[in-house]
Amino acid sequence: MRKYEVMFILKTTLEEEKRVALINKFKGIVEADGEIEKIEEWGNKKLAYEINKTSEGYYVLMNIKSSKEVPTELDRNFKISEDVMRHLIVNIEEK
Repeated sequence: MRKYEVMFILKTTLEEEKRVALINKFKGIVEADGEIEKIEEWGNKKLAYEINKTSEGYYVLMNIKSSKEVPTELDRNFKISEDVMRHLIVNIEEK
């Protein structure tokens, strides 16, 4: 099991129900073959630069432990979803 830090930014125009459903979908992908150590919803924050004429996004940070296939599946789902503005998955190496 490897540790990963997953950050994704959702559109602020999403209704709360749809946003919660989307976050639960991503959590479900992780929990299928790994575990979530921590999840933080940072809420609406100003972006460093505009993305598609939008200056704010809803930030979510997840720390996970999983096999190497989970980040690949998460990446695929982030790219498919129109409601995800940006995402980043980083492998955290233990020393």
